[in-house]
Amino acid sequence: MARVLITDDAAFMRMQLKNIFTSQGHEVVGEAENGQVAVEKYKELKPDLVSMDITMPEMNGVEAVKQIKSIDPGATIVMCSAMGQQQMVLEAIQAGAKDFIVKPFDEERIKQALSKIF
Repeated sequence: MARVLITDDAAFMRMQLKNIFTSQGHEVVGEAENGQVAVEKYKELKPDLVSMDITMPEMNGVEAVKQIKSIDPGATIVMCSAMGQQQMVLEAIQAGAKDFIVKPFDEERIKQALSKIF
């Protein structure tokens, strides 16, 4: 079971992810609506996994991945992207993200990503 921090600027997406993670036995320890908040909450909560949206106000997901990785090189981050964001997904993976899931979320795909990571 992982302790998860969900980052997405859309409350609906956070709720969807929260339902999927909890249904798989994981604990959602926090939610963030942008990259800046995600970095702060990461420091505070030290989650096992961060789901990170790519396009958000204040600070985007790629920048947040870089900052979290600079705090904790061992951080496990999975990107959540809409179609057509391949370039940013690549940047995020180069910055240290472990995997990515595409919106709209598919529970099976999330399960695969998690079992690959843990």
